[in-house]
Amino acid sequence: MTQPGDLNVPPQSQPVHGPSIYPFPRDGEALLPWSWVEGQLRDAQYYWIATVRPDGRPHATPLWGAWLGMAWYFDGAPQARWARNLAHNPALTMHLEHGDVVVIVEGIVEHIPSMADEALAQRIIAEWDRKYGRLHPDPVGQGIWHLQPRSARAWSSIEVTDATSWRLG
Repeated sequence: MTQPGDLNVPPQSQPVHGPSIYPFPRDGEALLPWSWVEGQLRDAQYYWIATVRPDGRPHATPLWGAWLGMAWYFDGAPQARWARNLAHNPALTMHLEHGDVVVIVEGIVEHIPSMADEALAQRIIAEWDRKYGRLHPDPVGQGIWHLQPRSARAWSSIEVTDATSWRLG
């Protein structure tokens, strides 16, 4: 498992590929920097996740979480529909939306039953408390969920003239 901070160089921005009718940037000048995406992920209050039920039907729900380094940590009961879906298929799409701003991250989720890295656990709790001030997780005692991103897409306005993508591992 890659730990936060393992990536020494920020991911390389690339244009989003799509139909020519979309005004996506065609060169590197209009692309968003990864630091902009990290700021959005770090400061988000709600993270919408999409999972897949064992029968193939989609499921979406909002969760709280903490973005640290190059990973997203979130908490919840293993009996929740999304957790049961992830036990069957660990692929996850996480989506932020703040008005016209969109950030979409895709990756693989791992449930960590008891986090061995107590310093990281304390960073997760501190970030949780900064954002929410209550109901913080117990990564060491009760475990935590960890999304290791594989790709991301983002744009900062409805015009999508800065739509950018990244490969993350």
